[in-house]
Amino acid sequence: MALLRKLDLHTHILPPRWENLRAKYGYPGFPRLEYVNSRCARIIIDDRFFREVQENCWHPEARIRDCHTHGVTMQALSTVPVMFSYWAKPQDAYDLARFLNDHIAEVVARHPTYFVGLGTLPMQSPDLAARELERCVQDLGLAGVEIGTHVNDWNLDAPELFPFFQRAAELGAAVFVHPWEMVGRERMPNYFLPWLVGMPAETSLAICSMIFGGVLERLPRLRCCFAHGGGAFPFTLGRITKGWAARPDLCQVHISQPPRTYLPQIYVDSLVHDADALRYVVKVFGMTRVVLGSDYPFPLGEDEPGKLICTIEEFSDADRERLLWKNAVEFLGLDDQRLGLPSETGWPTCTESDAGAAGMPDEGVPGEPT
Repeated sequence: MALLRKLDLHTHILPPRWENLRAKYGYPGFPRLEYVNSRCARIIIDDRFFREVQENCWHPEARIRDCHTHGVTMQALSTVPVMFSYWAKPQDAYDLARFLNDHIAEVVARHPTYFVGLGTLPMQSPDLAARELERCVQDLGLAGVEIGTHVNDWNLDAPELFPFFQRAAELGAAVFVHPWEMVGRERMPNYFLPWLVGMPAETSLAICSMIFGGVLERLPRLRCCFAHGGGAFPFTLGRITKGWAARPDLCQVHISQPPRTYLPQIYVDSLVHDADALRYVVKVFGMTRVVLGSDYPFPLGEDEPGKLICTIEEFSDADRERLLWKNAVEFLGLDDQRLGLPSETGWPTCTESDAGAAGMPDEGVPGEPT
C-alpha cells in the first residue's frame, strides 16, 4: 500500500500559561490553567472545573511525538473553543485573541513542517474580528480562522456577521466552524449530553443558518468547514430539503435553490466514529469535501487519526489521499509541496504504525516550559 500523508484539520492547542484574565479585565468568566504537575493541568472557569488536559495540549514537542506515533504529517492548530470568549467585552476579547493568535503563529514558525495555524477572533465585534482576521492572514501567515457556530444571540446568518464572511472570502481565508455553548444545554445537565446531543444539533443549526440565510449563495468563494462531520445536518438533509419545498414562505426567503445546491461550498471533517456514518457523509458532501479531523487531543476525538478512513475497504488509495490530506490542503489554501515527507523512511501506511520511523527520541519530553 502506498504511503499516505495525513493533514489533521481538527486539533486544539493552548498556550502553556497566560495571565489571570479576571484580574486583567476586571470581571469573571475567563478560563485559567492550573497545573497538577508538569504533564497535566486543569482548565478552571472562575472556581468551576471545566476540563483536564495533558501536556500534548500545550507542548509542541509532545504533539510531534504523537504525530509520529500515528503517522500524522501535519496538524492544523486552533484554540480550544472555551477560549472564544464571545460573551466578554469586545476590546478584551480582541486582546485575548491577539495573544492566542500570536502563540499559534509562534508554534507554526518554530515547526513549519508539522503545523499550520487557524486564528481566533472577537466575533462579538465584527469590525474587530475583520481587523484581526486581516492580521492573522496577512501578518501572521495563518491559513484562516476558527469560529463558533453562533455568536451569543447571533446565528451565522446574522446581518451583523456578513461583512466578516465577505472579508474572509476576499482574503481567501479558510473558516473552520466549531460548536460551542450548545443549543439546549440548560436541559442537558447529565450524561455528557451537551457534547453528545447538543453539539450535533448546534452544528446543523449553523449550516442551516448559512444556507437558508443566503450567506453561501451571496459568497460563492467563501470556504467553510464544519466540525464533527457536519453534526446532525447530513442525516437530516432529507427533512431539511422537504421543509424547503413544503414551506417556501419560511425557507425560501433568502434562497430560491434547494439546500443541496450549496453542498459543494461546504467542507466537513471525518470525525463521526462510525464507518457507515462516514460513508454516508462522503456520499452527501462528495469525496472532495470531507477532510481528516480528529479533535486531538481530547477524549471524544479519534484515538488514531485517520484510522476510520483507512478501514473502509471500498475507499481506493486515491480516495484516501483525498480524505487524509488533499482536501485539507485545498481547503486551507496551502501549497501541497509544504506537506512533504520529512523522514527518509516516509510515514506509516494505513495498515502500519512505526513510532520510530522519523527518529523521535524514546525518552519523554518535558511538560510545562520553565
